[in-house]
Amino acid sequence: MNPWRGLGGLPRDVWALSTATFINRAGTMALPFLALYLMKQMGLGAVQAGQGFIVYGLGAMIAAPAGGWLADRLGPLKVMRASLLLSGLLMLVLPLVRSPRSFLLLIGLWALVSEGFRPASMSILTDLAPPELRKAVFSLNRLAINLGMSLGPALGGFIATRSYHGLFWVDGATTLAAWVVLMVMVRPRPHQHEASGGPALLSALRDPALGCFLLAIIPVVVVFFQHEGPMPIYLVRDLRLPESFYGSLFTINTVLIVLLEVRLNLATAHWPHGRTLMLGSLLYAIGFGAMVAARTPAAIIATVLIWTFGEMILFPGMADYVASIAPSHRRGAYMGLFTLTFGAAFSFGPWLGTWLLDAYGSRVLWPFMGGLGLVSALALARIGSSPRAPTGPAGPPV
Repeated sequence: MNPWRGLGGLPRDVWALSTATFINRAGTMALPFLALYLMKQMGLGAVQAGQGFIVYGLGAMIAAPAGGWLADRLGPLKVMRASLLLSGLLMLVLPLVRSPRSFLLLIGLWALVSEGFRPASMSILTDLAPPELRKAVFSLNRLAINLGMSLGPALGGFIATRSYHGLFWVDGATTLAAWVVLMVMVRPRPHQHEASGGPALLSALRDPALGCFLLAIIPVVVVFFQHEGPMPIYLVRDLRLPESFYGSLFTINTVLIVLLEVRLNLATAHWPHGRTLMLGSLLYAIGFGAMVAARTPAAIIATVLIWTFGEMILFPGMADYVASIAPSHRRGAYMGLFTLTFGAAFSFGPWLGTWLLDAYGSRVLWPFMGGLGLVSALALARIGSSPRAPTGPAGPPV
């Protein structure tokens, strides 16, 4: 039984873009270890280290709508190429910075140039194939993301035991390699989006379906980002587990996604949006809430398994819902606002988690996050009640 069936016959550019995505994600290690870097290399406390995520998240909040606007106006491929080039160069410079204040400023700049890639990528993937192949395109790209993520953070865990600076150098090198692939292998396409992105963005903001959806997902996205801030501190500092164990959790997460996500979404393709979004959020609530009782590696892995199933259901469901309500000529604007929500949650979620962990401990942090996931589950159960046609696997990745 082939877990990736339905991916044959996709256009050449789709495979080239997925190759670039895989290379880029295979080097993703600087951001997952940012909190530990700020603590061990910059000498900051846990709460101060959480501020690094606030800075990155604020930059991402600006980059998301700007990236969508630029994708609508200039074309998504230009935005993606510029994002990879500039973010790769910045990551090579970051380890040379010794001042915490200057480092945080560069973190914000890094977010500005790197996070514009997301809405542009989601927009160009929609354009590269006819509607009947679109979900297969998104599925292949998500496979590339997760195959890469099964390698990057795990490798980062071993690199961190020897050199935290190496995390940025390897990440920057793979980002530049992905830029080379986009420059050499992906052909520019005629740009067909409307020329003015500003009115499209304002129109998207006035769409009540999008607005209610974005408000509903914010709590569960805050929960999702706990693996970036408090989770590594909890595992390494409080439970005294090695960095390599934290990195290996990404491998477990992504291997499950690679093997199961396509078939899982094929099986649930006929579900109403509300049921999909509610179940995914509920599994996040259970998985992160159960961390309060997790003290051993086996117990921690069990919680990761639970919220990984939530991720496989929730993330494609969210992107699929946004794609279903976005007019074709405003796709960049809608995707930009969607990714803006992730930037907002990233700017607040890891800092909130590290503050709760430092001030009140894990017995407060993890039940609180479980409660946030439950809030989203209840709100999302009422969104998009009409069933979907069973047309294929998962929607576009976040």
